[in-house]
Amino acid sequence: MVTELLIIFVILLIGSFIQGVSGFGFGLFAMSFLPFLFTIKESTLLVVALALILSVSIALQLFRHIKWKSLIYLLGAAFVGRIGAFFILDNYGELDILKVFLGIFLIGVVIYLFTSKGPSDSDAFTNRTWLPVLLGFGGGFVGGIFAVGGPFFVFYLMLIFNNNKYAYSANLQVTFVFTNFITVFLHGINGDFSGVFFLYFLIGVISVLVGSRIGIYFFNHISQQNIKKLAGVVVAIAAINLILFS
Repeated sequence: MVTELLIIFVILLIGSFIQGVSGFGFGLFAMSFLPFLFTIKESTLLVVALALILSVSIALQLFRHIKWKSLIYLLGAAFVGRIGAFFILDNYGELDILKVFLGIFLIGVVIYLFTSKGPSDSDAFTNRTWLPVLLGFGGGFVGGIFAVGGPFFVFYLMLIFNNNKYAYSANLQVTFVFTNFITVFLHGINGDFSGVFFLYFLIGVISVLVGSRIGIYFFNHISQQNIKKLAGVVVAIAAINLILFS
């Protein structure tokens, strides 16, 4: 039991550090390893609940950089996606074919992260209303099932805040706070959180608060380009893991 708790603590510490320094990656990293210890549903609920705490912690530190008007369509679509995800996770638990589709999508995100040169090649693209709606729904839906919806939001927010790493991270955290709260609320009223869950949650809270603090410190000393590279590596690892172990 002690060894298991230590392993969980380390996994969540590394994941929260990655999110603190890159803006996302907690769910991607944690969900690459926790399913070896728990079911998909148990892993998702633990990661989502902890991601809510983690996102609130980081968002409060970057609060003045939030651009609320830029999030309207993204959050509206994400809300619908989370509602749909709740019913799928509650009724089916694990959908292996979705892991494969998700892995393929994540590889596409990695390609974007390493090939995007800046806002000059994406201004017309980001001015389309359908883009935040499509990515918001995708992030809400996939994030509600597998707790790895971050790349959908990252893809959009890096387009509109390409040269402002603080605005990018702050708005990304607000998106995570909103979507994760919906999932925690829905599964909470559905009675999906067991007694043992709260032990893992307590260990996780300590882990993510420490990891995110360290990550935020390094965030202030790392360039936007290096953040994109780190994010790309994290996504690639998660994508390969999802494809190979589906």
